[in-house]
Amino acid sequence: MKLIKTFCLALLLIPCHAMAQDSTNDRPNIVWIMLEDWGLDLGCYGTPGIETPVTDKLASEGIRYTNAFCTSPVCSTSRSAMLTGYHQNYIGAQQHRTAKEDKKPLPYGIKPMPVLLKEAGYFTALMIYDKTDANFSGDLGFMGKDWKEREKGQPFFAQITLGGTHRKWNRDAKNPIDPADVVLPPYYVNTPFARRDWANGLEQMQICDREIGDILDRLEKEGLAENTLIFLIGDNGRCHIRGKQFLYDPGLQVPMIIKWPGKVAPAQVNTDMVQTIDITATILDVAGAKPKHELQGKNLFEEESKNREYIFAARGRMGGTHDAMRTIRSKKYKLIHNLMPERAWLQYSGYKEDMYPMLAEMNIMYMEGKLNEDQAKFFAPSKPEFELFDIEKDPYELNNLANDPHYGDIKDKLLEELYVWRRSIKDEGVSQEFREGGLSSKYPTRTLEEWKERYEAWKPWVFRKPKSKVKHPFVKKDY
Repeated sequence: MKLIKTFCLALLLIPCHAMAQDSTNDRPNIVWIMLEDWGLDLGCYGTPGIETPVTDKLASEGIRYTNAFCTSPVCSTSRSAMLTGYHQNYIGAQQHRTAKEDKKPLPYGIKPMPVLLKEAGYFTALMIYDKTDANFSGDLGFMGKDWKEREKGQPFFAQITLGGTHRKWNRDAKNPIDPADVVLPPYYVNTPFARRDWANGLEQMQICDREIGDILDRLEKEGLAENTLIFLIGDNGRCHIRGKQFLYDPGLQVPMIIKWPGKVAPAQVNTDMVQTIDITATILDVAGAKPKHELQGKNLFEEESKNREYIFAARGRMGGTHDAMRTIRSKKYKLIHNLMPERAWLQYSGYKEDMYPMLAEMNIMYMEGKLNEDQAKFFAPSKPEFELFDIEKDPYELNNLANDPHYGDIKDKLLEELYVWRRSIKDEGVSQEFREGGLSSKYPTRTLEEWKERYEAWKPWVFRKPKSKVKHPFVKKDY
């Protein structure tokens, strides 16, 4: 097995393609824990201020991936890809929260992963939070709401979503975080308001960390832990400005941790370029379930997932907000193609304006000329068509090299590879109707006085004490 520096994926038993046995009793249970809207902000990934002892221990008992990415920076499109093992554009699921009447059956005879697992003899459960968010119609294959409903001796697959990390966020009364202990990315303003909002999100993750502990404790108490393969990931990146909905790393990069007692060696750090649809392929192989249509994800326990040079992702409509972006990323470089550069990054989105307190504060400072150059870039009224970043030198993706002649060959190579990928997933691009549709693209979306009103409305919520009864000022529904 190929080594990457000193890190490797070390399987202790036979190759995965031979793991499926004739008897369902010989196959592992599979638990897939999914965090809503969460990136690498965990103790085991080095985030200052947060304490996640359960997740950190889980990582120490298996593999922690440092280059794992989703295929789309929002839940429904990303989850649609993970439910099937194919990029969302390939299956016609690329528009966020497709209306029920517009959903279509999966093409090419593709079946959702839980259907294939059910056909292979697994009991399939959707637990705790019954969110699937599939942008296609048809049976998803979930049989129940708890693995206890299975037949005696039957292996199970449980998808468990922890919804707490989806905004609004709860304060952690057991372990509150001092805003002085957190570190903000440089594209955010370093204010008490911004630091408190950031700390509130970390506190919610601490609560989820204890919930993960409850799941793992139950597996131990029921004698299931030694024969259970566990995955922990985020469904998309962090829900902050420049995160969720966008193709910068904070919107796409997710934690990925795998534990499989007796099969996967502990204390591994894996630097391979992987994607969340690789988990789908891995689960189906381990379970002995055979899709008839070749998957676009790759088995994480096989060589084919270890030599990937690039990952790819796409963004389409977000609710009523029309935009389109495509990206290709290697370990060193990222190219983003903005297919609708005429629209602002921060064109109106009800989700962002009703859920991101920091957006109000930074809009005020932008309109008053108080943001520095790096902070102000994202508030521009339009986008460049291309953005090229040297990730190693510029991890915060602030210095666009797309027009730098020294990087011309790199840009051309990445763009060529991006076009090849777009053809492979049957990417339809942007129609004129789509370009002209959607909510207003006027920017700024509010006057300075209107943003100040929203900022004042946010303050009691952002600075609320743990267990306080302060009401969220804007949210009326689950975005």
